[in-house]
Amino acid sequence: MMSSAAIADPRAPHTAPRKKGANLEKWGWIYMRASGVLLVVLIFGHLFVNLMVGDGIHGIDFAFVAGKFASPFWQWWDVLMLWLALIHGANGMRTIVNDYVTHAGTRRTLVWALWIAAGFLILLGTLVVFTFDPCLGLSDDSVAWLQELCA
Repeated sequence: MMSSAAIADPRAPHTAPRKKGANLEKWGWIYMRASGVLLVVLIFGHLFVNLMVGDGIHGIDFAFVAGKFASPFWQWWDVLMLWLALIHGANGMRTIVNDYVTHAGTRRTLVWALWIAAGFLILLGTLVVFTFDPCLGLSDDSVAWLQELCA
């Protein structure tokens, strides 16, 4: 016995009304692609400078980080990398939550928790980068190289 239900033509126009306003899913999709490309450049630049230039991994210590954070270029490089990576990761996790969590209230709670955590980490990381002071708390017992750096 044949069923009378028919499958709609896949090329037929979709008849559901389109929602008004911004298409956040489309902009999230575009952000993931653009931030992914930028992150590849930022991360490989970060790794190259930290691991290949100078003494390589053996040269990374407090003085190396203090020297990098003394430069506005590297401050902005690291902050851009931090912001893009955290928003990229939170958006990816949001997509996973939307795909696998079926209960609307739980999904909404998890997505809010993701964005709050990402926002907190962005705020904290940005404050660390821009307020980093290697000279804070220097005393006579401090190392000579650190005193010279702060002179």
